[in-house]
Amino acid sequence: MSNKVLEDKFYIALLDDLEKQKLVLPILPEVALKVRDAVANEDASAKQIADVIVLDPVISARMIQVANSPLLRGSKKTDTVEQAIFRMGHSLVKSMVTTMAMEKIFKATNPITKKYMDEIWTQSTQVASIASAMANHFTKLKADQAMLAGLVHNIGALPILTRAEEIPALVQDEEVFKSLLERLSGPVGTSIMESWNFPDDLTKVANEHSNYSYDSEKIDYVDVVIVAKLQNLAGTDHPDAQLDWNNIPSFCKLGLAGESEVVEIEDIVMEEIEITQQLFN
Repeated sequence: MSNKVLEDKFYIALLDDLEKQKLVLPILPEVALKVRDAVANEDASAKQIADVIVLDPVISARMIQVANSPLLRGSKKTDTVEQAIFRMGHSLVKSMVTTMAMEKIFKATNPITKKYMDEIWTQSTQVASIASAMANHFTKLKADQAMLAGLVHNIGALPILTRAEEIPALVQDEEVFKSLLERLSGPVGTSIMESWNFPDDLTKVANEHSNYSYDSEKIDYVDVVIVAKLQNLAGTDHPDAQLDWNNIPSFCKLGLAGESEVVEIEDIVMEEIEITQQLFN
């Protein structure tokens, strides 16, 4: 059986399981869910949120590290989770805890799919860093939400990779398998985001991030992620790197159409992108 036939059979079977709710979707770790619930309460204090976060020592340590990073540029060193939350603000805390929880989900257990898993996670953090800077400098959207949108945009790849471990011949054909990921990641990612009860504006990113003709009435997180994705691919041999930005509505909406803008984007936000990228290391 050819790999192309395998791809088509895999595609049909996975979509069928998705429709019948038989596909096993990743579960957001409990600490992220508890923090999200705590932050949703507008009256919650930094101490109340900290009491949830300290249950996970790894996330607690990273929160303090983020609070002391150049991104937030505090005048005094932060030593406790409560102080870190006060400095970061509820929205960024929620995004960062979700980010750290997702990093655990992206750990491959099978050497066959580890290469793809590592590559997707790296690309997702790069897109997240760029999206954060794009939102901050070129839109009125929230930078931390844009960062989270960039991080989750390809979340649909996870169950696909897990299922594909059962078919080594399919995974080993890189061209065919990447085509499969491209075809399936949107609908699968949308289901994951809905199961995690993410807001619609972020759920839409999982389904539309590869739709370069996407053109909403107002600038949204899909636009920012599309711009970040293509900016991240600039200068590579990826087919999407050859696209004319003038023909992509998201670039036009952000005022970034035209090849000459690549240098301008880099000059304005490169430092911020690098700083944000450090949050994932």
